[in-house]
Amino acid sequence: MPKNERMVVGLDIGSTKICAIVGDWQNGAVNIVGIGSCPSNGLKRGTVINMESTVDSIRKAVEEAETMAGHEISSVYVGITGTHIQGINSRGVVNTRSGEVTPEDIKRVQDQGKPATLQPDRYMIHILPQEYTVDRQGGIFNPVGMQGAQLEAKLHVVTGSAATVNNIIRSVELAGLEVENIVLESLASAMAVLTDEEKEQGVILIDIGGGTTDMAAYSGKNIRFTQVLPIGGNNFTNDISVGLRVPMAEAESIKRHYGTCIAPNGKPGETIEIKSFGTNKVRTIDRNILADILNLRMEEVFTLLLKSLKQNGFGMLLNSCSGIVLTGGGALLDGAAEVAGDIFGLPARIGQPYHVSGLSDVVSTPLHATGVGLVLYGLQHPQAKAFKSQEGTMLGKILTRMRVWFKEVI
Repeated sequence: MPKNERMVVGLDIGSTKICAIVGDWQNGAVNIVGIGSCPSNGLKRGTVINMESTVDSIRKAVEEAETMAGHEISSVYVGITGTHIQGINSRGVVNTRSGEVTPEDIKRVQDQGKPATLQPDRYMIHILPQEYTVDRQGGIFNPVGMQGAQLEAKLHVVTGSAATVNNIIRSVELAGLEVENIVLESLASAMAVLTDEEKEQGVILIDIGGGTTDMAAYSGKNIRFTQVLPIGGNNFTNDISVGLRVPMAEAESIKRHYGTCIAPNGKPGETIEIKSFGTNKVRTIDRNILADILNLRMEEVFTLLLKSLKQNGFGMLLNSCSGIVLTGGGALLDGAAEVAGDIFGLPARIGQPYHVSGLSDVVSTPLHATGVGLVLYGLQHPQAKAFKSQEGTMLGKILTRMRVWFKEVI
């Protein structure tokens, strides 16, 4: 990557937490200089359900990141997920205008590959090239400068609910920030944790977040299939709460301290102490009971993803796939990789950001894969699209100025 000295901020707006990460490019690595996070109570499975709460959490996360970085934040690259996201493979064909492929031809063929009738309630998020063909010569990834009369592109087109996307953009604007770009979270996570060799050979990224689980299947360097399930870490916590009859806060604590997805082997396990509803009385259970609860849910997640992959015609990717890479908070559950490997019949590993400097000890965890990936995306795509909500252009400027003025006053 060429040297890029500008600061980029990734904003991971999740269902359980909102995280802002600040970084630049130094000495061949993403240099992380600031990070801030705040619990998120205003979203559910990627959709804003409480605007005021979401705005407040964004402000707190960004202010914490600003303080650590010593850098004022005015714009962000925002991650997006949710069951409203749809990814389809498309194709565009155009004749080159000069007999040589130009950047303008690339833009035209990508535009031609957009869905012919994008509904008013859908929002175009990405047009991701898979490969190009110039005069029947395929397998080309960068055709600019090549001689040819016809240019064809295979594309992966990602859209989202216009209302959902607009509400996320508006939440960011109300926090006094501008949105430089909207980025699919599984794409961002993949940029942070996958190697070029894995993408070339074929790999399946699975990001287990708080409200959703996202999948991105790669082959030949590029995304071939994406999927979002409405199941995430919150479901695991709820299963513990119901199965062990404990409050949600206690269930979350149990999951973090004792959670394992490794199925019981019939032998007694270690015992753990838990607190029931409405009392401080402690009772003891076999950890194998907890393992059984979490194993069932984890198997369900991977089984549904595998079924979706096959039903949509991408089962053949498994034949040459290098393996499964898990990221997100759910990947931290003990045994998650083993369960994934068993269901998919492939090697599986836990993915964490690599080639990271600065606060690498803080962000080198599956929890921060999306945030680091958003910074990386911003560094590699400096030509911001400047996404705006319908009222956003003037509103964002006013709120940003008010935010700066308020800081100066206090």
